[in-house]
Amino acid sequence: MFTLKLFFLISAFIIFYAYFGYAIISLILIKMLKKTPIKSNEKESIKSVTLLIAAFNEEKIIESKILNSLEIEYPKDLLSIYIVTDGSTDGTEEIVKRYPQITLFHNNDREGKVAAITRVMKFVKSEIVVFSDANTLLNKESILKIVSHYGDPKVGGVAGEKKVISLDKNKVAGEGEGLYWKYESFLKKVDSKFYSVVGAAGELFSVRTALYENPGKDAILDDFVISLTVCLKGYKIIYEPGAYASETPSASIKEEKKRKIRISAGAFQSMAMMKELLYFWKNPKLSFLYISHRVLRWTLSPLLLPCIFIVNLIICFNVYDVFYQTTMLLQILFYLVAFLGWFLPKIKINLKAAYFAYYFVFMNISLYQGFFRHLNGKQSVLWEKAKRA
Repeated sequence: MFTLKLFFLISAFIIFYAYFGYAIISLILIKMLKKTPIKSNEKESIKSVTLLIAAFNEEKIIESKILNSLEIEYPKDLLSIYIVTDGSTDGTEEIVKRYPQITLFHNNDREGKVAAITRVMKFVKSEIVVFSDANTLLNKESILKIVSHYGDPKVGGVAGEKKVISLDKNKVAGEGEGLYWKYESFLKKVDSKFYSVVGAAGELFSVRTALYENPGKDAILDDFVISLTVCLKGYKIIYEPGAYASETPSASIKEEKKRKIRISAGAFQSMAMMKELLYFWKNPKLSFLYISHRVLRWTLSPLLLPCIFIVNLIICFNVYDVFYQTTMLLQILFYLVAFLGWFLPKIKINLKAAYFAYYFVFMNISLYQGFFRHLNGKQSVLWEKAKRA
């Protein structure tokens, strides 16, 4: 029984550490080291920028994206807007052609987002390239905020914030995704203050053009790989919450499931592609953040969650211990709340805490599904887009 108790305690600690513990340690170290961030003067940091948008069959949203991009407050002579619509069959490229301010790249063949971006990167001559998804809208100051950090020569990239617009429709996917990204945003702020963001989100991120490296045509999480490749070159990725991309949540939990499984398959692929990040002695700070924030969350945590439930149950059946009785009760309550998060919207009752609990369980199940999809090699870069609300 001692062995089971020890296993339970170590496993529970690993899960807590992956989601909260490492951030607490990072915050303590930040305070102890009293690290002062380098502040750049926005006017002195003005650089040439290319906003690169990859769009596939985005007929419904592309005009809004174009108008939003044209409203960005940045010197027009220093900002180029490129839109690549490879493989689109719904007339997306015809809408882009209406705007002479936009440079259109179109190829009838669909080879995936990475191939499209890599093809266009040959034509990017600016110092900075900003990547943004076609289904997101940027705030007017976003590029100014991003570029202001490039006054520091150690900065190789800047990641913006992703904001999920709350809608009354589909509370489970919308509220769950929104709460998750608020939590992720907090962790990115901590990572950035400690050393560097470990993986940018494709909705809005930038890199120095000279540091861009083709992530490979089969890369599923191209944004993640591109940004971390910059880190492996000795630079860091800064998080800038003042630059944000807003998008609506997935149209349903079914659509969100497609997205999460694809991301999960991509996570396992990325770990295999970027083994060097595990070499702690090469860059201790980067490896600490990568292993703590990403690797443990994608591997041990989902594996240990059902284990600690079963082990806790076995302990409670064999010995009476107030501590283990309490942890068992808390686990049962948590999963009951998660079930309510799935069930209550069906009878039109809203409970935000339940959505978060359900989304947590849903994410970890998606990691299992993504792992097996990765093993079977069934996740193509030509993925079916999740519909947005």
